[in-house]
Amino acid sequence: MSLELDTPRLTLRQWRDQDIDAYAGICGDEEVMRYLGGHTLSREDAWRHMAVMAGHWQLKGFGHWAVEHKASGACIGRVGFLQPEGWPGFEIGWCLSREYQGQGLASEAARVALNWAFSDPNRQEVISIIHPDNLASKRLALALGERYWRDEVVRGFEVEIYGITREQYLESTR
Repeated sequence: MSLELDTPRLTLRQWRDQDIDAYAGICGDEEVMRYLGGHTLSREDAWRHMAVMAGHWQLKGFGHWAVEHKASGACIGRVGFLQPEGWPGFEIGWCLSREYQGQGLASEAARVALNWAFSDPNRQEVISIIHPDNLASKRLALALGERYWRDEVVRGFEVEIYGITREQYLESTR
């Protein structure tokens, strides 16, 4: 499976050390981080988080890509998959810099990522773990074909689980 994906406006690629300035800016934005743990990250913690995402690829064969905006060349966020130890399932997630939100870029990136996930014939479902108040993420999950599945507590946070099965995904692409 490819480690780099392209859309008309974006490149989803592996992380680079030089992404830290942009990623630290994203992680330091209170509005962006409001539903992602509820607090901002220091530059050092943003670097560690970036390293965890890069390492996830090494350990699991999947992870979050750095999202690069083709027109500007800027790293504008992350989109991809996580399933660390104790996680409730194979999760697709997204996080973009505030200045790039509301332009359909998260949807564009998540759609190509979801297609990548279901290109694995053994992948039976994909979930999204969403803070109950995060209406934008709920709208995106629904636009991807996901549906609300259940409430759950994940790492001490009350969340909603949205999901899509392989069968539902394949039906939606016909």
